[in-house]
Amino acid sequence: MADGRRDPHPVTDGDRLDPHPVTGTPLPSPAPAGGGWPDDPAAPDTPVARTPAQVRRLAASAADVPALQARISVCRACPRLVTWREDVARTGRRAAFAEQPYWGRPGPSFGDPDAEVLLVGLAPAANGTNRTGRMFTGDASGDFLYAALHRTGFAALPTSVGAGDGQRLTGLRIVAAVRCAPPRNAPTPDERAACSPWLERDLVLAAPRLRAVLCLGSIGWNAAIDAARALGWEVPRPKPRFGHAAEVPLGLPDGRVVWLVGSYHVSPHNTYTKRLTPDMLDAVLRGLRTG
Repeated sequence: MADGRRDPHPVTDGDRLDPHPVTGTPLPSPAPAGGGWPDDPAAPDTPVARTPAQVRRLAASAADVPALQARISVCRACPRLVTWREDVARTGRRAAFAEQPYWGRPGPSFGDPDAEVLLVGLAPAANGTNRTGRMFTGDASGDFLYAALHRTGFAALPTSVGAGDGQRLTGLRIVAAVRCAPPRNAPTPDERAACSPWLERDLVLAAPRLRAVLCLGSIGWNAAIDAARALGWEVPRPKPRFGHAAEVPLGLPDGRVVWLVGSYHVSPHNTYTKRLTPDMLDAVLRGLRTG
């Protein structure tokens, strides 16, 4: 099926419906586009990318942030990732969430569409974003991140449960290098490349107001640098090395500067071992507010 045509709904788990953990609405898994999932950015007729070439065309033609996120949320360009995310949603759920519906689609961005800061993560977690449909929501990484965003004034609430919980971000929007949950949290190089036009378009649409891009981990850092170079932004050479609290100026074609900022990822490995502490993340986030 060519891009731009109506997407057949993904295969769901028979007629099974489970109550959404916030709204209580009975929903199938995976969530069909426009099928009633709270805050679903897509509609049944949202154009679907099924190849990397279609990703690039649909990303480049998205007129605004809502249109881009709708197209991201129905992407089917990487067969391995489509199979994994939908298999988890149907039969691979974590026991604690077995009675909840799973989003089972790519994770759209979350946050302020007019943000001055983009936060770039790696990829959704199988039982986190792939379950809730919201970036960094539903796992320990997200718990750590949203608490920090709340302490530093970006988030309305210290927790993020899912659509309908009242959470909102101001001045910041969360995106990712890869939008589908990958097996073993490890997207392949081809999958990263296929997804890169979505991030490039996020940067283009944010550029008129953008002051900083915060990258959680080296993969997000490298994805942001690659996207900036693909857009013709000036990136220092040799390639800037990732580090916690690293700051690198990116030159935009209009002469403005956007700051690339690094932070250790909010993964449990980093937070439990104290490689990344709340104070460390808060300091980076507060720097974004005053930069």
